[in-house]
Amino acid sequence: MPRPITSAFARLGQSIRSFSVAQRTVAIIGVAVLALGIAALSMWATKPAFTPLFSGLSGSDANTIVEQLRTDGVAYELSDGGATILVPQQNVYDERLKAAAAGLPSSSTGGYGLLDTMGVTSSEFQQSVTYKRALEGELANTVKAMKGVKNASVRLAIPEETVFASEQSDPTASVFVETATGSTLNADQVQSIVHLTSASIAGMAPTDVAVIDSTGVVLSAVGVGATGSADQQAGAYEDRVRGAVQAMLDKVVGPGNATVVVAADMSYQSAQRVEESFTTPTDAPALNEAVKTESYTGAGGSAAGVLGPDNIAVPAGTEGDGTFTSEDTTKNNAVNKVTETRTIPAGEINRQTVSVAVNADVVGQLNVADVTSLVASAAGIDVQRGDAVTVEVVSFNGGAAEDAAAALAATEAAAAADRFAEIMRIAIITAGIVITFVLGLILYARRSRRQSRESIELDEMMEVRPALSVPEVPFPLSAPIAPIMIDPTPTVAYLPPASDRMRVEIDALAQRDPAKTAEYLRGLMDDRQPA
Repeated sequence: MPRPITSAFARLGQSIRSFSVAQRTVAIIGVAVLALGIAALSMWATKPAFTPLFSGLSGSDANTIVEQLRTDGVAYELSDGGATILVPQQNVYDERLKAAAAGLPSSSTGGYGLLDTMGVTSSEFQQSVTYKRALEGELANTVKAMKGVKNASVRLAIPEETVFASEQSDPTASVFVETATGSTLNADQVQSIVHLTSASIAGMAPTDVAVIDSTGVVLSAVGVGATGSADQQAGAYEDRVRGAVQAMLDKVVGPGNATVVVAADMSYQSAQRVEESFTTPTDAPALNEAVKTESYTGAGGSAAGVLGPDNIAVPAGTEGDGTFTSEDTTKNNAVNKVTETRTIPAGEINRQTVSVAVNADVVGQLNVADVTSLVASAAGIDVQRGDAVTVEVVSFNGGAAEDAAAALAATEAAAAADRFAEIMRIAIITAGIVITFVLGLILYARRSRRQSRESIELDEMMEVRPALSVPEVPFPLSAPIAPIMIDPTPTVAYLPPASDRMRVEIDALAQRDPAKTAEYLRGLMDDRQPA
């Protein structure tokens, strides 16, 4: 090993041995913190990115796949209560192919794959049931692909075909949905499930699909088609109207200066109405027309006489030609016939009322009639239906608002104080670690500088040898200068004791530069002071 490196290690070992107990403790803590930081950074940088391999697994399938991963030596992680398995991204496709070759996951709904296992001797009933199961599996797999859906099950009720059209009933479907933890289905997602299911089955209407979640709440009912109950519909309608009116009033009178209450009376009944109307087309030709004409011509007397006393016709006593003509016309005109069938679902608005209270302190030149007209237009008020709007100017109670504002300010101040205290705690811990590490470095540097001043390499001594041989000095020395004794064969100089060597250095430096000699002596005296 080269001499500079050997001497550097020797000085480092000597410096460490010269440390006190406190210095060694600080140095060990600093090295341990540095090693832990490097190890944590290395683990974070080398940790592979995990990707879901399968999700929504049953317990048996998850156990089988985990055993396969252990056999292959692939790292894995479990999430979602063991229903989802994550593996490194580079192993996803290989493990999926191996699982598919082993028939995993085995608890799948099958889908159209059930048709592949049917034999040629299957009966018509088996074919019908298998086809229905395949449809249910495909629909369930499609619904499970929706965001927020953990598991889904579809059941179809498809009636048998009959030649009697009047006895044909519509197919229905029921969908069971289990959402993931912390997820809920909104109205748009429920409508998507309803339309997806109804469009997959011939003759099925959106109102023929029922959707139920895992908590037992009916999201869509057969024959109704609306999500939620009538109370939920009324609440949603009231919130929507109140939000629209409140947003408008906030622009007019300012935020917090108006309050809106909407009450809607909705019908809880559903009905079906059939209406037929007939109209006569204008300038339309007749569908068919029949004309019947009858005429009679005779001579020698009239065709009729005069009734006598006993209702016996007697000649009228006049003679002449007799003529009879009759014409009958029959026309069948076209008639327009319209048959309208309407289904009235539950949730129709019977009547609604809107009440608005405006703060009297900010009214100013506000016209109440104009505000009433704006509110009626924004809420969709129908006077013929019995809707009503009431706008009143009243004095608001500001005490509760002030107390709420004060409580909110106190909460924010407490949260800010907690955040500041946490930041200060972290800053103090960080500053303590940094200061301790810096003090350790300073102590080590001072110790190394002191050791380096007491050791001089041979090449440095050879450079200053001519200067050391000069006997004249600008001031007398307290002791005679001992000459340097050098062995001609080795490469290491044998120096006199430390005190004599220091005098030699001072002598050479004082001869060259007296000012620098004085500065050097001052630094030497400072170093001699106890640390």
